[in-house]
Amino acid sequence: MAKKKEEKHIPVVNQKSLLFFENYINNPSPTGFEWEGQRLWLDYIKPYTDEYFVDNYGTAVAVINPKATYKVVIEAHADEISWFVNYITKDGLIYVIRNGGSDHQIAPSKRVNIHTEKGIIKAVFGWPAIHTRNGEKEEAPTLKNIFLDCGCTTQEEIEALGIHVGCVITYEDEFMVLNDRYYVGRALDNRAGGFMIAEVARLLKENNKKLPFGLYIVNSVQEEIGLRGAEMIAHRIKPNIAIITDVTHDTQTPMINKITQGDLACGKGPVVSYAPAVQTNLNKLLIETAEKNKIPFQRQASSRSTGTDTDAFAYSNEGVVSALISLPLRYMHTTVEMIHKKDVDNVIRLIYESLLNIKVDHDFRSIK
Repeated sequence: MAKKKEEKHIPVVNQKSLLFFENYINNPSPTGFEWEGQRLWLDYIKPYTDEYFVDNYGTAVAVINPKATYKVVIEAHADEISWFVNYITKDGLIYVIRNGGSDHQIAPSKRVNIHTEKGIIKAVFGWPAIHTRNGEKEEAPTLKNIFLDCGCTTQEEIEALGIHVGCVITYEDEFMVLNDRYYVGRALDNRAGGFMIAEVARLLKENNKKLPFGLYIVNSVQEEIGLRGAEMIAHRIKPNIAIITDVTHDTQTPMINKITQGDLACGKGPVVSYAPAVQTNLNKLLIETAEKNKIPFQRQASSRSTGTDTDAFAYSNEGVVSALISLPLRYMHTTVEMIHKKDVDNVIRLIYESLLNIKVDHDFRSIK
């Protein structure tokens, strides 16, 4: 059998945008505390857009053609999973609760930043040495037994540093490029999405493309605790169309069941979703755009919901025509999330080319 000819890859991310991406990933933006990351994002996207606004909880929106009555949203979420200080012992140790879907199993021996009014305080997730665990049944990490040690020996010493119940905690792991193939870091879920929609704005500006509608480039807050930022901003913008981008699972690594999770891989292109919230005819437009522009893509099915901001937009107002373009990612909700460089370029291309195919007042209903 003849080998299928591989389409030539078209790079999108340049050196300047990559520097922004690295800085954006390294900056902490925990759920409910996204402000500094939003400032970075707005500073990057402002030259490519006409105006911007920020809502009461921090969702940032950059707009092209703000006076247009027909409105199209491209959206990602800005927040990352984290921890809260929940209990400080008399011996100077700290117990935590989740802020979003933080994974307790990866916590032991991790270095963290505790965010206080006095600045960052360094700490580590302690764990008993292997020597002290011999001869007994291993106790797995749980929320009841993981704890932080910031070098203090009393509760008073901790409080003097400015640490109190409610302080937010993030991992300190930073961005890197692996084998000139993968971007690796924490919070690629979903600041990679924020980066990609900003790159769409850059391409529109640099290629001098004039859209016939208003484009609202939305970086929502508080997705990790229930799509809350998207719920709020969808009602404010009242868009006609929403194209959401988020991450999905690469299922090629061990201990993932393809029967339940699907067969998806980093490097094989953006993922289009089939789900009740995904409007069928908008989804067809995305697929036709990918095929026309020779952009590789994959398919994924979701059952009741996508679990992304797509659901919040689709079911807002009187029903917003919505679709989801996902980025395959390995090791979700860890500090070593991995995405393929080619997939990032191709998600950007697919959103960009799809926008150029959307007509004002397009009626996406199947029955008219």
